[in-house]
Amino acid sequence: MAGELGDARTLARVASVTDRDQLDQVVQDTLERFGRLDLVFANAGIACDPPTTVLKMQETTFERIIEVNLLGVWRTVRACLPYIVESKGHILVTASIYAYVNGLVNTPYAMSKAGVEMFGRSLRSELAGTGAAAGVLYPGWVSTPISHSAMGGHVIAAALVRLAYPGPFKAPITPEVVAAATIRGVQRRSARIMVPRRWAPISMLRGIFNPISDWVIDRHRGIHALVRELERKERG
Repeated sequence: MAGELGDARTLARVASVTDRDQLDQVVQDTLERFGRLDLVFANAGIACDPPTTVLKMQETTFERIIEVNLLGVWRTVRACLPYIVESKGHILVTASIYAYVNGLVNTPYAMSKAGVEMFGRSLRSELAGTGAAAGVLYPGWVSTPISHSAMGGHVIAAALVRLAYPGPFKAPITPEVVAAATIRGVQRRSARIMVPRRWAPISMLRGIFNPISDWVIDRHRGIHALVRELERKERG
């Protein structure tokens, strides 16, 4: 992609969102090259692979996911924030439908995405009136490696998705669909970018939906059996 745009319009750099010094250097390189910073997209994220429960998960795995998904967003935004305010630019952070649906067997991912959502919402309110803005992207299931386990790459995880998500809510979309929605949302400086849109009512009604879905999961013997099977395989 950088090659298609040409060297005059691009600057490719590598940095880890777990390393603030590296992020600061990327920001400085950007400012030296282009003179200003107008848009930040904090999109780094990882998930449990293979999925497992809190009981069976390695502590290092749990903490690594929080480190990348939540603190990585914080570090990325914080490194850029003064320059975004100066340019009256825009910040976009990637949450997920997991910001508001049950995080069964992917708890640190869901936990981090709920945190990212609140970070983006709070930041937008703090920036109100400055000319700068922030928004939150909420993708559903997307056909990328991060969803491979849930979409059939892991037998138990895929079975849980089939039981827990009705009809169209378990159907994945392509990265191109997410990209198009993201571009439209950034151009409008939208507070929320829901993609696909079928998830918007669930988010809006989460105060009703969440207790009901939790109640169903708590009483669904098929889901219970799959979770216990997942733990037995992890133990093995």
